[in-house]
Parts: sequence; structure tokens; C-alpha cells
Amino acid sequence: MNKLTKLLIISSTLLLCINPLSAMSLDIKILERNLETRVSEGAIGVGLVVGVIDGEQSKIISVGKANKSNSKVLNKDSLFEIGSISKTFTGILLADMVLKEELKFDDPVIQYLPQGVTMPIRNGKQITLLDLATHTSALPRLPTGFMPKDITNPYADYSVKMMYEFLSSYQLTRDIGVTPEYSNLGMGLLGHVLALKAGKNYEDLVKERILTPLGMNNTTITTSAAQKQQLTIGHDATGNPTSHWDIPTLAGAGALRSSGEDMMIYLAANMGLNKTPLSAAIELSHQYQHEFGSETLSIGLAWLTTEAPDGDIIWHNGGTGGYRSFIGFNKNMEVGVVVLANSQDDPDAIGRAILAGQIEAVKMIAVKEVSLNKKELRAFTGEYQLAPNFIITISETDNSLFAQATGQQKLPIFAKAKNEFFFKAVKASLTFEKNKAGKVDSLVLHQNGNHPAKKIK
Repeated sequence: MNKLTKLLIISSTLLLCINPLSAMSLDIKILERNLETRVSEGAIGVGLVVGVIDGEQSKIISVGKANKSNSKVLNKDSLFEIGSISKTFTGILLADMVLKEELKFDDPVIQYLPQGVTMPIRNGKQITLLDLATHTSALPRLPTGFMPKDITNPYADYSVKMMYEFLSSYQLTRDIGVTPEYSNLGMGLLGHVLALKAGKNYEDLVKERILTPLGMNNTTITTSAAQKQQLTIGHDATGNPTSHWDIPTLAGAGALRSSGEDMMIYLAANMGLNKTPLSAAIELSHQYQHEFGSETLSIGLAWLTTEAPDGDIIWHNGGTGGYRSFIGFNKNMEVGVVVLANSQDDPDAIGRAILAGQIEAVKMIAVKEVSLNKKELRAFTGEYQLAPNFIITISETDNSLFAQATGQQKLPIFAKAKNEFFFKAVKASLTFEKNKAGKVDSLVLHQNGNHPAKKIK
């Protein structure tokens, strides 16, 4: 995946470039005040639970609401969908089963699937368990033809039968084990295969092997009656309540729900601050397996590692239709952070700032919106090409402007000047430019640099 195709991706991995301080001395009160601005000044922020470990100190901060439509406040036990952070649990499961000699990294996936199901092969090479864990299987991000009945709960009706049919018919378009490409399908398949090997479902396997040994009693897929009372409501890119996600078949890719307190237990265990029955498996899951898109970014068993001068940052993020999350830590500096949001706020930016000791960067500064009429808005509509296979489509509906990048969800954009618009769901903005005739003929996407795009339609 090149740099441009990573732009505007809400629930995928993002590059992490930070330089942690040699000694962190976070002012928790200032951090809390700055976090509160994400809700009070941010247009889409609803609630946040942020856990920080700084040496021997730890703190959980809760700001905002469990649901935008009522006044229920968040606490350390509030439940959030953690999305793709679930993949790190799947990576640890694989490491644990390898260490217990129940299976091997280089075992072909087909070895653990039911008779009659086949796996795609390329140049005589089989996809292995390690290929799935490192996103190097050459399987696509999602199955081709993935057509959910309910787009607000897209994985709910994707069945095991559908997955098997896809695997048995799909032809790989690139070599196995060479180029990493993020695949929810691949990691979901890994969780499914590990569960088959263990003779139980994925949720029970995670509870038996990880959650119970670590004492994470409030992390689950299926919520009890008591947990339903703590389950927050997620909010979409427009700030409105949206459906929870159910992920029965690809559970290993993103189905877990957890709380701030439980995720702090998980964070401490991964930082190696406490000796646990899983310490060896956790350590193995962090170890380098493959470069992941750049020389300074690599992948272990789902976990990503960014090289930094004062110690590597091990991390992952997650996102569902109503939630976003981040976990990251520097073992050398004994600094770590967990961010859980029940909106499409930017936990990556919050986590990066905290790990770097730059808590002022957490603060949200409100941008004043400019009102434009329908005719002015429609002048910007059209298709703008950033790369051969990457187009941003601008559309207008009900006096509102929307941007949709190739393969991504449609997001609202808001005017801050006559020709400048900003996203509330991601840290990005657009500047539209006119030709000599006064017609809009291009735009510049401002996100991790400036990316010009010509209007093609």
C-alpha cells in the first residue's frame, strides 16, 4: 500500500512517528483539561477514556458521555468496541499455542480447515499461520464481493460458509510472504483457525488463554446483562449514534469489547511490568517478523513497531463504525497509553502526543465554520485524482458537502473559508483551486503533507 492509498483510512494502521522524552512528567490535571476540549470543542467528540502508565504511576481519565443523547458519564468500567486492537489478542494466542507446541508458525492454514475447503496457492507456495499474523498472506483486506445487508453493521451477516466459499475460489494477485497489506480477512481467518485447532469458539479461547490469566474480567465479545449497562453507544463520522458491530466469523480481526481498567491491565502486561503466565507469549508476539511499509515500521504477530531514538514504540489502533482506539508503549521508558473513544475522534493523535510528552497537542481548538449556499457548494463537486487508482469524490446533499476517497467511507467536510474545508473525523483538510476562467479545477489534500489532485470529472 503506497502513501496515498493510506490517506483518509479511518480504521486501518497509521504511521507513528514520535520521539519520547527521556523522562516523562505528565501533568495529569492539564492532560485532563486538554482531553475535555476534545468533547467540548471538537465537533464529533463524545467521550474518551484514556489510561496512562508513566514509570510507577498510572492513571485513568474519563471525559465526556457514554451516549451523546443522555448525560450518562464514562468511568473505568465503561465498555467500548476496541476494533482492530483485537488483532493483538489473536497474535498473542498464536504465540501461546506455538510456545506450547500445539502448532507451528510455518504450518499451512489449510492443515486446520475442514475437509473440502481449499486455500489459494501461488507459485506452489501455501499460506501459513505466520503469513496471516503478519498481513503477508496476499489475501485482500476484505473478501471480494463483500456486500453486507446492513452497512452500519457490516460483518454481522458474513458467515463461515461465505468465507470458505471465498477461500476455495479466490486467486491470489501477488506472491505470498513478500509484501504486507493489511487484511481484516486474513487476521479474522487466523482467529477462526486457532479456535478450530483448540476445539472451541474464538471468544472462549481468548477468555481461557488471555483474559482469565490476566484478570481481564470485563473484556468480552458477548455482553452480559450487567455489561450491557456499561456498554457505551458509538457515534459515526457526523457525530450521530450508530450501530454496534457484530463480527461472528472474523472475530479475531476486531470483535472484542473492553474497558479502560481492563485495557490498563493489558497495557501493563504488554509492557512487561508484571510477570504473568503469558509473559513469554506476549514477548514473542512483539518480536520482529517483517518490515511493514517502511524501514522504520515493522510487524510482529499483529503488533506494529515504530523505531524511535529513545526506544521502539509498539502499538496498534482500531476502529469500528462508532468507535476508535489506540494502544502504544515504549518498554525502555516504561511509558504507555490506551485511548478509547466512542466516536470518530483521533485516538492515534492523542496517544502519539501523550507518548511524546506533548500534552498541549492533545488540545482541540475549535474551527469557526463558514456558511456557503447550495450553488457555492455544488461548484466543488466532482472527482479529483490523487493517483491512478486513488480518487476523492466530492458530493453535495442537503446543503452539506461530502468527500469520499477510493474504497473509503463518505465523510462530511466543513467550510472554514470560501475555498477551504476541513474534516471533523480525521486530521485533514482540503483547499480547492480555480483556473483562470474561475472554475474549480483541482484540490490539495492536506494530510501528512500536501497532495494535489486534478479534477477529472
